[in-house]
Amino acid sequence: MFGLGTVEVLVLAVIVIALLGVGLAAVRAGARPAGPLTWRSPGLLPPVSADLQHRVRELYGENKKIEAIKLIREQTGLGLKEAKDLAEALAAGRPLPVAPGQARPDLASRVRELKAAGRGEQAVFLVRGETGMGQAEAERFVDAIDVTGAAGEA
Repeated sequence: MFGLGTVEVLVLAVIVIALLGVGLAAVRAGARPAGPLTWRSPGLLPPVSADLQHRVRELYGENKKIEAIKLIREQTGLGLKEAKDLAEALAAGRPLPVAPGQARPDLASRVRELKAAGRGEQAVFLVRGETGMGQAEAERFVDAIDVTGAAGEA
């Protein structure tokens, strides 16, 4: 075969098989270009701007979930599952994961943000989920949070 000996043919075969194996492993692992994101720590979200968060919530409100997930993927470089999980968290008013050393926004701040966006029901749901309060108690808590930043009078 092309003047190659048995040893050379075997070496070439091993190289071709190894390259195919690496390629298949990359495909199975879902390797893809990271888009605008060139590097990030595993398990940590890239920065998610307030603008992006607001737009994703708007798209979910318009029942355009796929568009919201696409937007997250384009702007962050996240994979499909990560982008879907992030979109669902934003739509539900759940807090975003934070990097070690960063302060997590307190419950009142997250409730204030939801109220400012006109999502009072989700704010009540958030309070109930994080505190175990009943419906009426959670509603009173949410009502007592002033959207401008200072706690209101109940």
